[in-house]
Amino acid sequence: METLRELYYGNSDRAHRFRYWLLGFDVLTISYVIVTSFFDHGATVEWIDFMIGIVILTDFIAHLLATRDRLRYFMRLSSWADVVALVSFLAPIAGEGFGFLRILRTLRLLHTYQLTARLRQDIRWFCEHEQVFLATVNLFVFLFVMTGLIYATQYGHNPDIRHYADALYFTVTTLTTTGFGDITLDGTAGRMLSVAVMIVGITLFLRLAAALFRPAKVRHECQTCGLMLHDPDAVHCKHCGETVKIETEGAL
Repeated sequence: METLRELYYGNSDRAHRFRYWLLGFDVLTISYVIVTSFFDHGATVEWIDFMIGIVILTDFIAHLLATRDRLRYFMRLSSWADVVALVSFLAPIAGEGFGFLRILRTLRLLHTYQLTARLRQDIRWFCEHEQVFLATVNLFVFLFVMTGLIYATQYGHNPDIRHYADALYFTVTTLTTTGFGDITLDGTAGRMLSVAVMIVGITLFLRLAAALFRPAKVRHECQTCGLMLHDPDAVHCKHCGETVKIETEGAL
C-alpha cells in the first residue's frame, strides 16, 4: 500500500518516472482511438481494446488503493471519466469513442503539484512558459473531450459524422465560430453539445490568448505574503513591498 501511495503521490525519481509513464500511456491511448476510428474494427482491434481496458482497470484500482480519501477520489470528474473509458474499452458495445474521456485524467495529472513541480525542474521551457503551456493543454483537452463525445454520440446515426476527422472538423469550426454548416448534429443533445463547444471553447481560447500576449511572469514565492508571480526584473513584491530575491542567469 505504501509503495502505491509513493508512486502516485510521492516525490521520488521513481514516482515521477511512473507518472511520466502514465502520461505517455494516456497519449498513446488517445492516438490509438483516433487512428482506429478510420478503419473497420475486427478481432485485432477488439483484442487491443480489451488489453487497454485491463491496463486502465489496473491503474484505477491501484490509484484507489493508494489514495487516503477514497470518497473524495470517487467524487472527482476525472475518476468517473476513467470508469466510462474503462467500460468503453472492455465492452465494445458501449462504443470506444468514450475512450477520449481518458484525456481528462491527463489534465488531472498535469495539474497535480508534484508533476508540475517536476516539469519545472526537468524542462526549462515549461518553467518559462508554464501559463501558456497549461492554457494550451486546457484548450486541447476540451477539444479532444468534446470531439470524443460528438463522435461517440453521433457516429452510426448521423451521416455527417463518418469518422473522428468529421467530429474534429465540426468541433473546430464551432469553437472558432466559423460554422460552415456542412456538418450539423442531430437531436436536442447534439444542439446542446454545440452550445457547450461555443461557450466554453471561446472562453478557453481567450485564456490562451491572454497567456500568450500578457507580459511574462516568473514564479518565486514571496516569503512574507506568498505571492508567486512577479515581473522578471522585480526587486520588491507588488503585493506587500517586501524585497524579493529572484534567481536569474543574468543578461548578455
